[in-house]
Amino acid sequence: MIESKYAYLKQITKQLYNMKSTKVDKQLDGTTPPSVFIGTYNYPKVFAGPLLAPSYEDSSIMDNPEAWVNNSTTQQEIISYRLNLVRGKQTIGITDLDNNYVEKLQEISMASKSIASEAQFNKKPRGMTFSAENAPHGPSAVLKKFDIDNVKWDHQLEKTYYDTDLKAADAVEILHDKDVPFSQIQKAFSVGTMGVKDNRKLVPTRWSITAVDTTIADKLLEKVKYYSQVDTYRVYEYSSLNNYYAILEIPTPWQYEWMEAFLDINGKGTMIFTDYENNKGKKEYSRVGGCYYTAKMAILEQLERDKLQAGCIVFREANENYIPLGVFNVRENIRHAMSSPYKEFETLTNALDYIETKLQLTVKDFRMAGDLLDDIIKHRQTTLDQFF
Repeated sequence: MIESKYAYLKQITKQLYNMKSTKVDKQLDGTTPPSVFIGTYNYPKVFAGPLLAPSYEDSSIMDNPEAWVNNSTTQQEIISYRLNLVRGKQTIGITDLDNNYVEKLQEISMASKSIASEAQFNKKPRGMTFSAENAPHGPSAVLKKFDIDNVKWDHQLEKTYYDTDLKAADAVEILHDKDVPFSQIQKAFSVGTMGVKDNRKLVPTRWSITAVDTTIADKLLEKVKYYSQVDTYRVYEYSSLNNYYAILEIPTPWQYEWMEAFLDINGKGTMIFTDYENNKGKKEYSRVGGCYYTAKMAILEQLERDKLQAGCIVFREANENYIPLGVFNVRENIRHAMSSPYKEFETLTNALDYIETKLQLTVKDFRMAGDLLDDIIKHRQTTLDQFF
């Protein structure tokens, strides 16, 4: 029996490796979108390098997740973008920032547009990678030589790079407040361009995504906890990339539950995975991975804009055609849902009844798998019973 989300997604991604990625030789002349990737293998000495497109055309769309959901980009189009990106890599110690290769990666991460590049590999790049946390990419190989054209930096990223007394968390907050796209902040964070000078280091891409999500969410929550609570039940929803999302806001202090169902994908059975936090927050790493933190961040963004506080329950259903594309899928879909008009209900029952009309499973299925929603329903029922 598959018990963990990691094991389940590993099973369903096995069947994806018969897809075709781009074919390149040992020499690649093209562009970087701009994009960098830092692996976790052998940490603290990691494989770090650029993602490269074998074309001199503008490749920025290939690593711009903020544009994909808003422009109704299809799942297949995203996969095509990503499998045409070649990963170059070299082994680098996470604190070894004072070398020419890492400096090139830092320049790439702060670039405002695609950059012409030339790469030579030790061997022909091969393979591809799919992950629940990171967006897919095409073949990879160790770099023998790598050069890039002159780079024009994003002004806001440049300012935080040169401020070597500014803590990384404060830099992330400033950049988010300046509306620098999340993906740009995360890439720059991952290659050590932020923070107090002596504390800067490379951070694996997967970890950097969660770190930036958590940093932004924590800063937002400090404000949201002082706002008035919503006075009705609100449902925000959105469907794309073979997912349906419903976010239920309830009139309580901040608390949060993430519930996701994978509906018999590739014949691997239907599984529900959940995690939650109460008003005191969460200390241990979430058992459902990075999607927990990225959804939380996206919800808190809207609560802060609305100057409101609420308890929030997220329902997600991934249907049988779903393919793991990385946590951007969750972040950008939740953002889209939260910025769309919501439906308002006077009672929890009515709100849940509405959500159930949109689900393939039942609300009871989710309630039985989770914790917080069940507690809220029981509390509401106990409160009602006191009056009858």
